[in-house]
Amino acid sequence: MAPNAPASALISLDHEELVVRRGRRTGVYTIVAVHSTTLGRALGGCRMWRYESSADAARDALRLSRAMTFKAAAAGLSLGGGKAVISLPPGPPPTGRARRSVLEDFGDTVSVLEGAYVTAEDVGTSSRDMTVIAERTKWVSGLPRGRGGSGDPSPITAIGVEAAMRASCHRVFGSSSLKGRTIAVLGAGRVGSRVARLVSRAGAKVLLTDIDESKRSVARELKNTRWTDPTTALLADVDILAPCALGGVIDGHNVDRLRCTIVCGAANNQLAHDGFADDLAARGILYAPDFIANAGGLINVATELDPEGYDAARTKRRALGIEATMEHIYDEADKASVTPLAAAYALARRRLAEAGTELQ
Repeated sequence: MAPNAPASALISLDHEELVVRRGRRTGVYTIVAVHSTTLGRALGGCRMWRYESSADAARDALRLSRAMTFKAAAAGLSLGGGKAVISLPPGPPPTGRARRSVLEDFGDTVSVLEGAYVTAEDVGTSSRDMTVIAERTKWVSGLPRGRGGSGDPSPITAIGVEAAMRASCHRVFGSSSLKGRTIAVLGAGRVGSRVARLVSRAGAKVLLTDIDESKRSVARELKNTRWTDPTTALLADVDILAPCALGGVIDGHNVDRLRCTIVCGAANNQLAHDGFADDLAARGILYAPDFIANAGGLINVATELDPEGYDAARTKRRALGIEATMEHIYDEADKASVTPLAAAYALARRRLAEAGTELQ
């Protein structure tokens, strides 16, 4: 989401449903956007975050839900696209009883959709939060393993991102090895810290950053890892720039100043606008479409919903398959002389068209 976009400019709507409710317990706005259920129930995480306005929160849910449709379709999953947002007031995130009340309000919102949307964790929420939400609605995934769920999906998301990095390195450098590569990881949260650990273990030199200075401890734990500030990491001369926090990090202010060779990370909507994919291509920077690279979390939760039940080994194999999917997208982009983002959208649209719908 472009940070300076006017609140009135929601986006061009092609969604099935948008539910905005003010919680009866807390007065906090909870929002669910269902973009498409063509391939199955809409599945997407619940983001708990502070927004300048409820319109900004709705815009985020709309954009994220649309991306989830394409992510599920491109990954070959029988799921639709949805996303939820809990729009927090200014101040620190709620804890204790106040947090429970917010989550209960959100659970009531999910129930309103009667199964069209299944929620899971996202930025600001956890598998523990899912257990509270599950007290108000049955349409919850990503529960702790002790409750029969798959638990935290971030390890599988990180595995998929590393797989996408290997495909990208193979395309640019002729080798899929990350050994000796320099990687700037923007965001040291649950996914970003795991991505940093994986690539450090693979022999990469890591530049790590986060707006939360307490995450500096992650850098101290890892080999060949240095902590820096977000702006320095974003504009560093590195092989791979890995946005792993919130979206919109690549915008008109910095796209011409990037000094990376590849952009491949875990964040959703890394580009403030899809048109920046053309700007990256014009500069010779390979962009790994985010909804392909970060599909591991969705794959993890989708496996939890399999009739035969959750299987960790099967889930990991599916996440590792992101490397082959990304290679295919790069091949298709070369053949059609388009950006990898355009090729990724084309892959998703083909599957959606086969199911009987056309999406722009």
